[in-house]
Amino acid sequence: MNKIKELTMFKKVATLIAVIAFAASMTACKKSGSKADFKIGIVTPSLSASEEEFRAADALNKKYPGMVRHIILPDNFSKEQETGITQIASLGDDKDIKAIVISAGNSGILPAIQKVKEKRPDMIFVTTPIWDDPDMMSKYVDLSLDTDWVRRGESIPEKAKKMGAKTFIHYSFPTHIAKEVISKRKDKMKETCARIGLNFVEVLTPDPQAGSNRQAMLQFLNEDIPRQIQKYGKDTAVFGTNCPMQDVIIAKALELKFIMAEQCCPTPLQGFPAAMGLEIKPEESMDFAKINKMISEKAKAAGVTGRLSTWPISVSIFLPTFGFEAAKAAVEKKIDLKNIDQVKALAKDIAGVNVTFNPMKPGMTNYYLIIIDSIIY
Repeated sequence: MNKIKELTMFKKVATLIAVIAFAASMTACKKSGSKADFKIGIVTPSLSASEEEFRAADALNKKYPGMVRHIILPDNFSKEQETGITQIASLGDDKDIKAIVISAGNSGILPAIQKVKEKRPDMIFVTTPIWDDPDMMSKYVDLSLDTDWVRRGESIPEKAKKMGAKTFIHYSFPTHIAKEVISKRKDKMKETCARIGLNFVEVLTPDPQAGSNRQAMLQFLNEDIPRQIQKYGKDTAVFGTNCPMQDVIIAKALELKFIMAEQCCPTPLQGFPAAMGLEIKPEESMDFAKINKMISEKAKAAGVTGRLSTWPISVSIFLPTFGFEAAKAAVEKKIDLKNIDQVKALAKDIAGVNVTFNPMKPGMTNYYLIIIDSIIY
């Protein structure tokens, strides 16, 4: 097995372990066999399509036996949209189901919500996320959440500056930078760097989606990062827009001592386990707190304390977990989903750090984009 495959498999194992441990570490579980007096439906992609969301739902099912009804969407939702809509709408036929959480990252789901609301106007809906029209969603969904991908173009350079960066290098490739959200984030990064006094440097790698293979992109990073650090010095933050880049970037950060303020998808599970060779064993029952401690120890040993950072929990695990807990608390009348202070307090309990909620649009009180506070190792 070549190195890339080994690292990929290692990351998958680390993800599974951390998700299982996260389930065990969440607040008090119900006793096995206990019967809830209501149910909550949770909708996710399949294990193969989106592992972390699926595992989060499975963990909730174990935490709340008898309360969870897990619906798994077709792998090719765009081609099997009617099947998916029917699956979600069927949840409304179960009178015991009082809330539905959809963590799917698809558009075209709103018609299913509308169908359920026609029959069950009291049904609570939380989406984390779906990508239908926000104005329409705000009429039917009690709480909608997504990651604030574009505002990270501001928060990442600002964090890099606080970590000591003087230069900010942005690695991407043409077909990736052509995506609207990535292009907007890059523009925001460039604008932020100019505002706070960071030198912004854009570097394009070989394009793995347009003729080159992934190995060519990774080899370019291996060769180019040392050249850039030699040119700009160690007080340089390196950011890559593509997930496979992160193993190389973090490994090079350990070697060359530059700053890695955040990955493209911020989580302790991306890049760190493979680059640091973390020995994560199933029998050790690891959780995010443990994994973060291991990363901190490896950073210290490599002499890069204070120069590596990410979010302390995977957002793909946080969002469906928080969505479910928020829906449950709303059914139990413990929180009002329109009360943002109550929503923030619950989010902090689950993430372990503050979570920033920004309205999707001015005046929207039920659709928020989130950023989770960072951990600096």
